[in-house]
Amino acid sequence: MELHDVWFVLIAVLWTGYFFLEGFDFGVGVLTKLLARNRPEKRVLINTIGPVWDGNEVWLLTAGGATFAAFPEWYATLFSGFYLPLLVILVCLIVRGVAFEYRAKRPEENWQRNWENAIFWCSLIPAFLWGVAFGNIVHGVKIDRNLEYVGGVGDLLNPYALLGGLVTLTLFTFHGTVFTALKTVGDIRERARKLALRVGLLTAVAAPAFLLWTQAHTGNGRSLVALVVAVVTLVSALVANQARREGWAFALSGVTIVAAVAMLFLSLFPNVMPSTLNADWSLTVTNASSSPYTLKIMTWCAGIATPIVLLYQGWTYWVFRKRIGTQHLAEPAH
Repeated sequence: MELHDVWFVLIAVLWTGYFFLEGFDFGVGVLTKLLARNRPEKRVLINTIGPVWDGNEVWLLTAGGATFAAFPEWYATLFSGFYLPLLVILVCLIVRGVAFEYRAKRPEENWQRNWENAIFWCSLIPAFLWGVAFGNIVHGVKIDRNLEYVGGVGDLLNPYALLGGLVTLTLFTFHGTVFTALKTVGDIRERARKLALRVGLLTAVAAPAFLLWTQAHTGNGRSLVALVVAVVTLVSALVANQARREGWAFALSGVTIVAAVAMLFLSLFPNVMPSTLNADWSLTVTNASSSPYTLKIMTWCAGIATPIVLLYQGWTYWVFRKRIGTQHLAEPAH
């Protein structure tokens, strides 16, 4: 296996880790409107992800940086062609981070409600737009002979990509709902489990349709295996949720995300951005990659830094592993 193939796999792993981890905290952000009935319950939801949400975003920064260094042509075409949706995602992530920190800084009702609205919308919008972006990456976009995107924003809003956005939104919300059931106690835990069934059933309709469409368009034998795993684990997560096995439900919903993202990358390889104008103009792991020397240096750096990051993040989740409820909330100090 060549180094550019190795880095394609590593970037796929980084995006998979990001969607697994950021997926549930996007979902929890959406639940601040769908599940929480009052301000204390919103505080409980936010507190479940408070210690970990910023660490989850490290995976996005690493994925973007690795793409820039390992596949500069891919990075350039992707970020120039998808400039507007990626800018919207970036703004949402910034506002969302500020909202987590500033929501409780003042006691006024309007102040806290406005920041809570920001958390909701800045969780929902990226959850949808990531699916749109990856739908276009896999399905192909208008790339010319100079390896540049020549389409417009409207070209990105095609039925396949919009279905991809619906899938990521519902799947992340389902993932966040079972995470909430796993991390809370009392009435909010029971309502989260019931909501997980409804959201999961919607996901079970949208996700297989999107994955089957992907398989029919660009799939292969390996992507078919990933598709089957994604569907089976999604159904199993619903069963585990109904059996009140929240840990299993969360693990299985996570495996669903891993399998679904793996299927997208398996169906994409060896392309990194197919061209719908001419297959010969597609960006591939070969024509979009950096020099072998660059990839070699990156491999050594990744081998040293990755275990440290994984250990630290795993320790964080272990420290904040206990369930919480409204009875555990401290009185706000202003």
